[in-house]
Amino acid sequence: MSTDRVLPWLAAAAVAFGGLTLYAGALALFGGPAARAAVGNAVPFVLWFNFLAGFVYILAGAGLLWRQRWAVHAAIFLAAATALVAVAFAMHVLSGGAYELRTVRALAFRLLFWVVLAAVAWSAVKRRIR
Repeated sequence: MSTDRVLPWLAAAAVAFGGLTLYAGALALFGGPAARAAVGNAVPFVLWFNFLAGFVYILAGAGLLWRQRWAVHAAIFLAAATALVAVAFAMHVLSGGAYELRTVRALAFRLLFWVVLAAVAWSAVKRRIR
């Protein structure tokens, strides 16, 4: 399957992923005591990054659906920013900070998703816009 055919699906997934990220992040950050307790040992900077990045997920996904060059750069930015947060998170864990295993999994998934999406977008859009 060509990148031209895969990109719309990944872009739509980015929009949906952004919406879910905003919902979950808002519950964790602004929900009641039960919602905050359910988060467990969440690392605050990771939680805030994910919540704020949810807005950019939606914007980048929409831009990629419309085949906008800036959206490719947004996807690359999201991959790079997620990688930096993952490094900071690893330093937090290695220094003995409390964390949840689901944070490790979620960061790995987010990083993989944005690296793949950025690569597909780069390949698909660079051929169409020169």
